[in-house]
Amino acid sequence: MTHEPSGSAAHTTDDAGRLKILVTGGSGRLGRSVVTGLAAAGYDVVSVDRDETPPGTFPGAVVQESADLVSDGEARRVIARHRPDALVHLAAIAVPFSAPEHIIFGTNTRMAFAVLEAATELGVPRIITASSPTVLGYGCPDGWLPDEFPLDETTPPKPWNAYALSKHIAEQTVEMLARTAGDRISYAAFRPCYVISPEEWAGAPTQQGHTVAERLADPALSAPALFNYVDARDVAEFLDVLIRKMGTIPNGQTFFVGAADALATSPLAELMPRFVPGSTALAAPLTATDPAFSIEKARRMLGWEPRRSWRTEFRPPSSSSPETSGRPVMAATTSGSQVHP
Repeated sequence: MTHEPSGSAAHTTDDAGRLKILVTGGSGRLGRSVVTGLAAAGYDVVSVDRDETPPGTFPGAVVQESADLVSDGEARRVIARHRPDALVHLAAIAVPFSAPEHIIFGTNTRMAFAVLEAATELGVPRIITASSPTVLGYGCPDGWLPDEFPLDETTPPKPWNAYALSKHIAEQTVEMLARTAGDRISYAAFRPCYVISPEEWAGAPTQQGHTVAERLADPALSAPALFNYVDARDVAEFLDVLIRKMGTIPNGQTFFVGAADALATSPLAELMPRFVPGSTALAAPLTATDPAFSIEKARRMLGWEPRRSWRTEFRPPSSSSPETSGRPVMAATTSGSQVHP
């Protein structure tokens, strides 16, 4: 693999010294909040997606470009045109089993490799890819138990579907590239928990089709994701911190990015054994509002802290208190769910 120089001729900031960030998948549920949040943080942002967002979605300074990043040469063309100071790769088929397994695997792995390789060859100084908590393998039909809770970046990955495997390969691609980059290019991967966008707190359906109220009232809906979640705006703030810290932390790191609590009205020590057979003793430490996924590495290494939780952002469908007898006030619930990050 050849690497083009990343000096001032290739990577420059504008007259105000602002960094330029290219975000793939910028029109997606997470992408919209990431693009908006990074623009608000003072970056010049380029959003690349197959479909542009409607006018008025992003601040006026955000540049949008349509591109099919799976097509040969498209990733390189777009990155070479904009010459960003950092790249955040979010684009993917984002829901397990939403397409045939070979389509999900082929699309996600080809696109991630094409984007990361092109960014490396063009000398983008900071390169970040989105992964998923599903790489750990929870929800496997043959059963799954970790060595311990909470889960963290040292928990062994055990992907069991094409989506999770494609994300694990994206992480390994980052690690591979970091081994040969020296100090020229900084790489990182992050595993965002179940993303909840701002409009979903007010009642819009989440990615699985259920509202937040339904997911809180019926634990079976959040159980397939082990009750993990994160506000999309907190992900944008995490990426802001990560971009600024890259180059000062060890190269090729992976981080969990989640809320500081669980998407549940009861302690996971009580809920987890109902949905993860054999987990009673393992889940015992998850008392009070403790989540199943630890974000201690991001706290320790980056100084990042999520600022939002369902307790601060959720708007119940009535004017009553968000919790009554331990359950949110809501209309009739639905049941059943699909495994998802």
